[in-house]
Order: sequence, then C-alpha cells, then structure tokens
Amino acid sequence: MSGKIWSDKQQEFLLAIDKRINILSGSVRSGKTWVSLLKFAMTVADSPDNYEFLMVGRTLTSLKRNCFGLLQNLVGNDFEYTLSKKEGILYGRKIYLEGANDERAESKIRGMTLGGAYIDELTQIPEDFYKMLLSRLSLPNAKLYATTNPDNPNHYVKKDIIDNYKIDQVNWHFVIDDNIFLDPTYIENIKKEYSGVFYDRFILGLWVIAEGLIYPMYNLSFHNVPDTPRPYEKYWVSIDYGIQNPCVFSLWGLSNGVYYLVKEYYHSGRDSNNQKTDGEYYDEFVKFVGELLIQNVIIDPSATSFITLIRRKGKFSVKEADNSVIDGISECATALKTGLVMFNESCEKSLAEFGLYQWDRDATEDKPVKENDHFMDSFRYFVKTTKIATIKFKRLND
Repeated sequence: MSGKIWSDKQQEFLLAIDKRINILSGSVRSGKTWVSLLKFAMTVADSPDNYEFLMVGRTLTSLKRNCFGLLQNLVGNDFEYTLSKKEGILYGRKIYLEGANDERAESKIRGMTLGGAYIDELTQIPEDFYKMLLSRLSLPNAKLYATTNPDNPNHYVKKDIIDNYKIDQVNWHFVIDDNIFLDPTYIENIKKEYSGVFYDRFILGLWVIAEGLIYPMYNLSFHNVPDTPRPYEKYWVSIDYGIQNPCVFSLWGLSNGVYYLVKEYYHSGRDSNNQKTDGEYYDEFVKFVGELLIQNVIIDPSATSFITLIRRKGKFSVKEADNSVIDGISECATALKTGLVMFNESCEKSLAEFGLYQWDRDATEDKPVKENDHFMDSFRYFVKTTKIATIKFKRLND
C-alpha cells in the first residue's frame, strides 16, 4: 500500500472509459465519493469552456457536507461556491448547485442545458428529478456521475438504471474493504454498527428487501434486565401520543454508559373505551414522572396540541422528535446490537412489540407494518433525537 494514492478499485474506475450514466454504489466509507468527485472534476476540466454543470444532493446542506470539502481538498482554489446563489466555479466552468428533496424539485432545473452532472446519494433523489436531469444532459459527451448506498431492489435506481442494459450506463460496486486507506480498527468498529438489512446494504453493498423482524438482534436474555435499583445520572421521557390510538410514555435513565428503559405508561382509548383529553394525559404524565428531573420530553412532532399544553405548563422542556423512520430504525438497531440500551423486565407491553414489529414486505419502499409499533416509535424518537448511537461510535472511531 505504501506510496499509493488510490485503491485498485478506484484506479480501475479512473482509467475506465465513461458511459453516459456512471453509478458508484456500495457500502459506506468505501471510497466511492472521493473517486467520483475526482473523475467529475477531471471531466469538467476537459470540457469546452462554455459548458455548464450541475451538482445535486438531497439538500444543499447534505451536498456541502458530503462533497464540497472533499472537492476542495482535491482541486484547491479551482473550486469555489456560494450556497446563497446556488452556484460554484470549477476549473472556470459554472456549476449549478441544487437540493432535490421532493417531487417538485424537478421544476428547478427545467430549461437548463448541461455538459454534465453529479448526484450525491442518488436513491434519495426523486425519480421525476432524475428523469428531468437526463433530459438536460444534451450537450455532446455529457455525462452523469452518481453515488449511492443500496436500497430496496424495487427502487427505480436498481430497476430502471442499474439493471437496464439497454441504456448507456455502468454500475461500479464498492465495498468498505476496497478502501485500503481506512484504519482496520475503524473498519471493525463500523461493521459492528450495522446489522440485518442495514448490514447487507451499508457494509456488503447489496440491494436487498427489508423483510421479517425489524430488530432481529433483540435478545430477550441479554436486553431484558431485572428492575434492580441502579444510580441514574440523567432521565428522559419519549412519547408516542394518541387519543384513540395508544399513548405511550417511556422513561429512560442513563447509568454507567448504558440507557435503560426504566418504566412505561400505556393507555389505549380505543381498547379501554376511555378516551382521555390532553389535560388528563398531562396529569397522568406528571404522576408518571414524579419528582425526577427530566432532561427533555421527546414527543412525536405531530402531537401539536399536547406539545403546546406541556410548554404552556412550563414544568418540562419539550423537544420535538426527529421522525426519520429508516435512519432512526438503523440507529436503534446499532444501539441494540452494541448493548447501548437495556430494558427493565417490568416494561412488558413495550418489550412485547419487539417480537411483533416487522417490515412491510409488500411495500415498494422500506417501511414498517403500522401495527404493534407504539413503543417502537417511542424508542426510535428517543434514540434518533438524542443521537446516542451516533455519538458513541463517533467517539469510538475518532
């Protein structure tokens, strides 16, 4: 490895003759972003002076975070950008910058005439935007470079691009073990972060269906612990709120680096034939918490009336939950696999959901079956919003 500036897979990609559509898919930290940006920069530098280009991310913030620093490390002062104007200059050529986080985004690029484009995380880009972009790549030898982690095999990126051999495209498959510049300890640690479908996609780089139990790594004999008194340093409560649907309060306590589900509250207006008001639930919540000092009450952001009530009372600090479902499930899986979260045995209703919470196999995109999921949502709100899994592994890998 001594003296090498790129891996064998990266060199093979750099030396290859490009297609019109060039996809780099595979695992996280496999070197695909770095080498795709280098190839894109080389393409821009070799293009006619009057060619214009486009760089796209799910948002401008994610595009900046994932790509702009790397690109500047590669080319130095030959790349400058201004997010407010959504424009950059690369080797003297204009680069338009866009976020594409919903189906309406395709209107942003209508009328453009492009000599090339770069897409960060293609599976996060709406299909309508992608198709509009293809129509804009109308100048001679215009090329698209796109990176992505794998997703559901029914995703348009897999079905209509990678598996479509009638179009002028190529898919380069990268895995983390291709990246010879990573510390082996880091590789070992990051492989521990993922399990199930997330391991298959983000470590092995496979396009697989999410099916079966969402948390197969949950182990009754390992994760369930006696309700033994232990010294808790901090407390949080996460809430999945419902009036007719069940309402769940989950009390979390931090003890010696582990987050415990200390106790639960569960009420179903429909099953009990006793529908409670916001005020009644607030009274139940105050009893549930008692005299404990709560860092934050983390609650489903759609529960607007209950959030307003808690804030008006002024007793608790409220944080609206990060409701990113798939990312949240991935972080919960990491927390389970690494023993970062444990559950007191008395939380029977909450724990029962682990054996019932499943992927919707009939869906065309990843999503859970919307049944037996109220504690699962509360669990996800807590882990995703507090970022306990990502913080732990950032420290571990720094």
